Amino acid sequence: MVSRFFVVETPDPMQQYLEFAANHPVLIGAFVLILGALIWNLLRESASGLNIDPGEATLKINHEDAVVVDVRSIKEFSEGHILHAENIPLNGLKNQLPALEKYRQRPIIMVCRSGSRSGVAATTLRKAGFKQVYNLRGGMLAWENAGLPVKRR
Repeated sequence: MVSRFFVVETPDPMQQYLEFAANHPVLIGAFVLILGALIWNLLRESASGLNIDPGEATLKINHEDAVVVDVRSIKEFSEGHILHAENIPLNGLKNQLPALEKYRQRPIIMVCRSGSRSGVAATTLRKAGFKQVYNLRGGMLAWENAGLPVKRR
């Protein structure tokens, strides 16, 4: 009986990656774009120092006399908001900047439902020269999940 062994050459993994990339340029391009956007967003968020969590926000409210500005719509605001928060909807924020001048020397915490709109609002205030502006990371959803008080009308 003659036994024959076959030698199977395993392909180099790097060669397989390169072959995949060559065969699927659209997928690779989309992956690179998404990865770049995620990294840019994370770096921008951490570098800005604008975001604070609900615990940090309560410390600023209680110990630094921070002002809470809710940028949600009037309807959203009336369904529940942080005690003593001022409601200035995002679409009218630029027109209301003079009304916020009296808080220029105090910390200002911007709030919305999830933290997206308030992030835009915080950036707007920073560009207008306000120094102590923070975005509530996770917005009212995070505030309520932390079990913190909400005033409902």
